[in-house]
Amino acid sequence: MNRLKVRRLLEDFFIEDIGDQDVTSDFLFPEDAEGELHFVSKQSGIFCGSEIIREGYQLLDPSIMIELYTQDGTEVGSGECIAAIQGPIVNLLKGERVILNLIQRMSGIATNTKRAVETLNNQETKICDTRKTTPGLRMFEKYAVRMGGGVNHRYGLYDAVMLKDNHIAFAGSILKAVEIVRAKLGHMVKIEVETETEAQVKEAVQARADCIMFDNRSPEEISTLVKFVPSHITTEASGGIHLNNLAAYRESGVDYISLGALTHSATSLDISANVSIKQRRPNYESI
Repeated sequence: MNRLKVRRLLEDFFIEDIGDQDVTSDFLFPEDAEGELHFVSKQSGIFCGSEIIREGYQLLDPSIMIELYTQDGTEVGSGECIAAIQGPIVNLLKGERVILNLIQRMSGIATNTKRAVETLNNQETKICDTRKTTPGLRMFEKYAVRMGGGVNHRYGLYDAVMLKDNHIAFAGSILKAVEIVRAKLGHMVKIEVETETEAQVKEAVQARADCIMFDNRSPEEISTLVKFVPSHITTEASGGIHLNNLAAYRESGVDYISLGALTHSATSLDISANVSIKQRRPNYESI
């Protein structure tokens, strides 16, 4: 993740939650009162979000000390301690909810992605995400997909061309759409074409698309359509694919399978913050 973007987003999230002050913690505890929080997973899954913990608490108070017990992409068990955070109580509590919300969400997506990779069980076909992410959280959610063993599709409208049915309808044909875009855009940005029929697949091949998507096609249909695509063109299956039917696409022959469900249907991993008030431990690593 881009550390500058992480810090900027976290600043916005903290400002949204804290506002001018935390009227509970600021009035309840003296500034010099110190304590310790333990982040504990309450269920098994894939942890993701170490940078959120580090950067979040550093923003609030550089004196806060953190010890992480696991790394992103690592499986954690129920009851396992993920991190210990020590410092002024007022700042520990100000950051708790925002940080927990993010790491729970990211860990849930990483866990969901890991489950998809294991369900497909095919090293030749990669699981990837889509743009069906939470506004404002795309960088975090796509990072979580990678930590779960998946790969990223395009990040937005700006980094790859995807010619969908409406683009093609307005342009007049796949050939025309690819020709126009390639002439204006140059050779450094890839062009993907969404197809639904054999004729469209053949037209996309003729247009020299970089990637051909089989949209809302059954595994049997894809197994037939993929035979019309030369090996130098990347293939992708998408639409109507989820964990319950993913295994059926195992032998479809595509390079990638994209699932919006990795992000839009992920359930957050249950992680809690447990309080322990004590003196600083000298072996903590300061950020």
